[in-house]
Amino acid sequence: MSESVFAVVVTHRRPDELAKSLGVLTTQTRLPDHLIVVDNDPPEDSRVRDLVAGQPISTTYLKSRRNLGGAGGFALGMLHALAQGADWVWLADDDGRAQDSRVLATLLECATKHNLAEVSPMVCNIDDPDRLAFPLRRGLVWRRRAAQLRTEAGQDLLRGIASLFNGALFRATTLEAVGVPDLRLFIRGDEVELHRRLVRSGLPFGTCLDAVYLHPCGSDEFRPILGGRMHTQYPDDPAKRFFTYRNRGYLLSQPGLRKLLPQEWLRFGWFFLIKRRDPKGLLEWRRLRRLGRREQFGKPGGSA
Repeated sequence: MSESVFAVVVTHRRPDELAKSLGVLTTQTRLPDHLIVVDNDPPEDSRVRDLVAGQPISTTYLKSRRNLGGAGGFALGMLHALAQGADWVWLADDDGRAQDSRVLATLLECATKHNLAEVSPMVCNIDDPDRLAFPLRRGLVWRRRAAQLRTEAGQDLLRGIASLFNGALFRATTLEAVGVPDLRLFIRGDEVELHRRLVRSGLPFGTCLDAVYLHPCGSDEFRPILGGRMHTQYPDDPAKRFFTYRNRGYLLSQPGLRKLLPQEWLRFGWFFLIKRRDPKGLLEWRRLRRLGRREQFGKPGGSA
C-alpha cells in the first residue's frame, strides 16, 4: 500500500502507559509511516520527549504548554498529520493499545474492502478482552461482550457505529469533510460530537469486528435504571461529571442528536429523583446542561 499512515497519540502525564501503547504501535506488521505524539502540559522532568525520540520509526514530538484535553490534543495532532501530507490518520491514546501487531493492517484491509471513510476496531476491556470497554446500545438492548456485536457468521463489519479516537483510522479526505475534534469540549463527548458529524456527512464508516483495541473499562460510569432497560452516566469524579454533563448539554442541542432530548430527561430525572433521591443532583445536572446548551465552555469553578 503506497498511501501514508500517520499515527497520532495524545498523552498527559502517563509516560509508563504511553510506553506500552507505543511498544505495540511501533511493532505493527504494517508500520505507520510517521508517529506524532502530542504531550499535553508535561511536567519539567517529563520523559515523553526522549521516549518518542527512541521509537524505531519517524516521529514528531509536539509539546503543548497548555493542557488541551483529549479534544484539543487530537485536533492538534490530526491537523499536523494533514499538514504533513498524511493519507490516513490512525488515533490512539496513552492508556490503551492495539491488542496485537495486526490491528493496523486489518483496519486498512477492512477499509479497502468496504470502501470506508473511517473504520474503528472493537474497543475491549484491557483486563478482560472478551468484554467491551464501554457498553454499546442497539435499540433498547445493551451489548457488553465483543461476541454480541457479530450477528451473523463471517460478519467482519458493524456499519454506522464506531468508537472514535481509540484506534480509529480516518482517511485524510474524511477529516477534510467532517473536521477535527472541537477544542471547546476539552474532554468527554468530543468523540460523540465528531461521530455526529460523521453520521451527517453520509460517508460510510463502521467497526471492524476482526480488530481489537484494548482500553481500561469505562462501564462503571453507566448506572442501570428501570431494571437495566436504560442506563445513565454518572462519573464518581466531580470534574468528569462537570465535563460530561456540560458537554452533553451542547451535544443534545445539535442537529442529529436533538431527538434524544425526551429520553435524556426521562433517564436522568429517574436516576436522580427515584434511584438516588438526590434533587440537588438533578438541579446541578440541569445547570451544567444549560451551560453547554448556551455554549458557555468555561472550566469547573467558573461562573454559571
